[in-house]
Amino acid sequence: MNQVNYAPVMHSPQREKLEEIFYPDSDGKPMADNTLQFRWIMTIEGNLEVLFRDRPDVFVAGDLLWYPVEGRNDIRQAPDVLVVIGRPKGDRGSYMQWKEDNLPLQVVFEILSPGNRAAEMRQKFAFYQQYGVEEYYVYDPDRGKLQGWLRHGSGLIPIDPMTGWVSPRLGIRFELVQGELELYHPTGERFISYVELVVQREHEHAVAEVQLILAEARVEQVQHQAEQERRAKEQAQLRAMQERRAKEQALQQAMQERRAKEDAQQQAMQERHAKEDAQQQAEQERQRVASLEAELARLRAELTRK
Repeated sequence: MNQVNYAPVMHSPQREKLEEIFYPDSDGKPMADNTLQFRWIMTIEGNLEVLFRDRPDVFVAGDLLWYPVEGRNDIRQAPDVLVVIGRPKGDRGSYMQWKEDNLPLQVVFEILSPGNRAAEMRQKFAFYQQYGVEEYYVYDPDRGKLQGWLRHGSGLIPIDPMTGWVSPRLGIRFELVQGELELYHPTGERFISYVELVVQREHEHAVAEVQLILAEARVEQVQHQAEQERRAKEQAQLRAMQERRAKEQALQQAMQERRAKEDAQQQAMQERHAKEDAQQQAEQERQRVASLEAELARLRAELTRK
């Protein structure tokens, strides 16, 4: 895009005289003639502010007087919306070009009202063309008409068609749907009015509240499930402990029964040994008695022989 400085550079000794000239911050005209025009001005200006919120070198304003020539407070215009890329943000009473690195307005929007006359708009077009505006857009919301011009050399040439046009400076897209202007951010999001923004925020807030409630419900569900799993695990551990204790008791009882059986077997063996010892002792006693009876019989027989 060609950049041309349109304000003459003044040198001394005229400087002091020029500094005494008063440049009013208002031209005495209202910002808008009706609510429709005002709403469109605020929507475009506000969305452009949002678009360039992270760019400290982009100045966006609405209904601000532009003085392109130092020393000429009669040469001025107050565009409905203006954009200057290369100048810092900040409040200004007017845009005095010689105090702004001599940068002219690069993008201008005009929103028409029924009170705008053709001669007035021709005068504005000539002004913007003469003093360096690069992109000039005019929207008539009452008639559903959109026009645009792009700088080529020293003049502004019509943009045709405007539908689907993307601003070289701003990156925004223009659409005209059944006479209604629609502007889109480079991200594809549509320009929205303040009311739509509030509704959108309320909707987002409501959605966020629902999501928060659902998230809390999910957390409670997870916690409840975790508690159930913990209890189930504790019960399983308790059952395992009870089964282990029952198994230990069964093993202990089996050991006791085995020991009792071994004791019974040992006792039976002892009784059998005792019985065998008694039988052996009785046999020995019988044999001794038989031996004694035999000896007695022998002695009797010897006595009889004598």
